[in-house]
This record gives sequence, structure tokens and C-alpha cells, in this order.
Amino acid sequence: MMAAIPVIAIFDIGKTNKKVFLFNEDYKVVYERTARFAEVADEDGYPCEDLQTLTDWFFASLQEITSLDKFSIKAINFSTYGASFVYIDESGRALTPLYNYLKPYPEQLKTKFYADYGGEVTLSGETASPVLGSLNSGMQLYRLKYERPDVFKKIKYALHLPQYLSFLVTGEAYTDLTSIGCHTGLWNFKANDYHHWVKNEGLVVKFAAVAPAHITANVNYHGHNIKAGSGLHDSSAALIPYLVSFHEPFLLLSTGTWSISLNPFNHAPLTQDELLNDCLCYLQYKGKPVKASRFLAGLEHEEQTARIAKHFRSPHNEYKHVRFDVDVLLNLQQNAPLIPAQHNGLKTSVFPQRDLSVFANYSEAYHQLMLDLVQRQYESTRLVLKGTAVKKIFVDGGFSKNSIFMHLLASAFPDMEIYAASMAQATAMGTALAIHKSWNRLPLPHNLITLQYFSATSEIKICA
Repeated sequence: MMAAIPVIAIFDIGKTNKKVFLFNEDYKVVYERTARFAEVADEDGYPCEDLQTLTDWFFASLQEITSLDKFSIKAINFSTYGASFVYIDESGRALTPLYNYLKPYPEQLKTKFYADYGGEVTLSGETASPVLGSLNSGMQLYRLKYERPDVFKKIKYALHLPQYLSFLVTGEAYTDLTSIGCHTGLWNFKANDYHHWVKNEGLVVKFAAVAPAHITANVNYHGHNIKAGSGLHDSSAALIPYLVSFHEPFLLLSTGTWSISLNPFNHAPLTQDELLNDCLCYLQYKGKPVKASRFLAGLEHEEQTARIAKHFRSPHNEYKHVRFDVDVLLNLQQNAPLIPAQHNGLKTSVFPQRDLSVFANYSEAYHQLMLDLVQRQYESTRLVLKGTAVKKIFVDGGFSKNSIFMHLLASAFPDMEIYAASMAQATAMGTALAIHKSWNRLPLPHNLITLQYFSATSEIKICA
């Protein structure tokens, strides 16, 4: 009989897909399961995560993977989307729904908050958090204090979602820097402590002690001795494989619905201009700040490819068959109508304003979309590049597989080395790497990430 394979289990909880992975000691995925759940409504009728269904699935999945004779679960860790609190009482029971970070924030309460604590500009600068309403998770707790004081009084701990999953297994409550230091409005980056408003409002006592990302607790789960981590915010977890693998300055462009430029080597305080253009700071897993900028590139791509497909009566995924064509791009750059840039916080390109009837075919329209997206990407990314020694940009996610995007990005940054990066499940892998020493007998592998180099096309000019 073959010996069981030592593995780490990672629960990777996105807003849409809930996944559990098993990685072997070489960080190869040897098991994967995915689930999706319908949303429910909170007390105001706003859609939110079904916390009970998520919890039931979590325990059922844990039961399943620990019963697999083929594997020996040595450790477990958790990564989830951010800006989401679970409020638990003395007995560990959740007191409220898992509120949606997209839920509209009461304007009157928001006005009171910023009036009391120095105004939007000052507070955003000190907490490295643009004014984002419920997406600033500290504002959710502040809202609960004033709108539901009876519930607020019962709160023992406000746990970000990764730490709640850890609590379900360990019974230990932690606060994690990668969650608390991510546009929450809670953390004063200069003081490296909770902001004074958090203390003034009596919120600090609602947070468990801050724990380092590598901490683990010993858990005996149905006879299995397991090291359980404290959990990580997903954006910070996805950066870990790169921090482990590369030591020269780099920028990671993580692409999906949002296109997020993460520069771990930019420690300059956020300027007012950067905040107005949707820049923010994260805390990475070792507590150092990561300056980031973002815009909704993936969402715009999805919406505008649907518009192009409808106009040209083409399949919705026709863009996957469009090849990079320098002649088409040069013609567009010379002849496409100029559209004035919109001051919209870099959230979209100018393409949504274009008249599709000026394009001869689908390919032309799609090349123009990519030109406009990369122009906006250039403007967004350079916000966090300036003043740093970064010479390499790694692109992961959906656009890393788009040759037009990658060639245009290389042309936008001709003095940089541009790489499409690929690996199996970056967020989950980063979450596993954070507690590597707790469970893995082997040294860190050197082949975690596969890179493909893209060179600039000198004829194509993309600039501000």
C-alpha cells in the first residue's frame, strides 16, 4: 500500500466561486473542488453571501478531504475576498448577515464621519484608503455601531472572512494585517497602528490581536493533527509567489474584473492625486506596504466585446480568434477619431464613447478597444511606478493570455521587461506559501512561475 501524499488544504473563497485545493510539497495541485451558491438578502433586502451555506459547505469539504486515504492533510489555510466582516459574539455565533461590500452607504452617516475626523482628503491619505463606502470595511463596523447599537454591544470580535474560517477550525480569533491593511480605512500607515478614529469610536476592542501571516495553530480534526493558518486577503496572497520567487524590483499587474497594478517596491505616501485616481495601499504578508492602482479593465472588456459582437453580428467570444496585427494598429492610430480623455478616476477607457460604425470589421474594432484599454492601463500603472527602480512587469490573470494586450503593454513601457506570468492558482498557492515552514519538509521550489517575454513594437506609440 502506497504512503499517503503529504498535502496542504487551501480554501480560496471568491465572491462567485468557492474552491478547495490540495497542494503537494512541490506545490502542484493534486485535488480541486469548486462550488457556487445563490445569494440571500440581508435585513434591508440587499443581496449578500449566504454565510450559513458557506459554513456548511466548508465543514462538508473539510470532512471529505480528511477522509481521503490518498492524502495526508498536514496543514490548512484560507484566502477570501476582502472588505467583509463576520461579527461573532462570546459564544462564536455570527450575529449578522455577511454584508455585501457593494451595499450603498448612508450619505448622512458618511458626512458625519468625515466631518468628525478631518475630512475625506486627510483621512484617505492617513489610511491609504480612497472613499469607497462599504468597501472600506471599517465603515461597515462604524455603521453597525450607529444603526444597530444593540447588535454592536454583543460583538466580541469583528473578523474578516479569512479569519472567520480559521476561527471555525481553531477556535482562535486573529486579526490579519493583509485584511486590516487593505482599503479598510482602519489602519494608519504612517503610525503603523489603528487610526485614532478607530480608538476614539471604541472599535479597537472589537478586534482580536494582530497575528503574523505565518502563524499556525495545532488542530486535532477527527484524529488528524493539522496546522491551521490564520488566513489572508486574496489580493495580498496572490502577490506572495512573486515575492518568494523574485528579489529584484518588479510590478505585478493582476488582471481580472479589476486590473490592479501592485508595486511592492513603492513605499512613498499616497498623494491626493493618487487617491483621486483610485490608488490605495495594501499591507503584504510581511507587513510592508504595497502601493496599488486599479481600473475596471476586465469588466470593460467584457461589456465592450459584447457591444462589438452585437454590432458585427459575431459570436460573443470572437475576440479569442483575433490575431495581433501591427498594420491594423498603425492604421487605427493614424486615422481613428480622437476622443477626449474622461476624468473618471481611470475607471474606464474612451472606447465606450466610440461609434462602432467607423470600423470596417470586428478585428478593427477589437484592436481599437485594446489600444484604448492599454492606453488607460498605462496611465493607471505609471501612477505607482514613478520614483521606483522597477524594470520588470509581470502580468497574470486573463489579459496575460491576450497577445494583443501583451504586445501593446510592451509598447507602452518600452524601457521595461514585460512578461506574461502563469502558475496554478496564484492566490491559493500564495496562501499555502505563507505557512510553508509549518508543514513542508522541502525547500521552496524555484519553478513556481512560468514567464513569457513580450518585446515592444517600435512603430506603436502609447503615452499619456
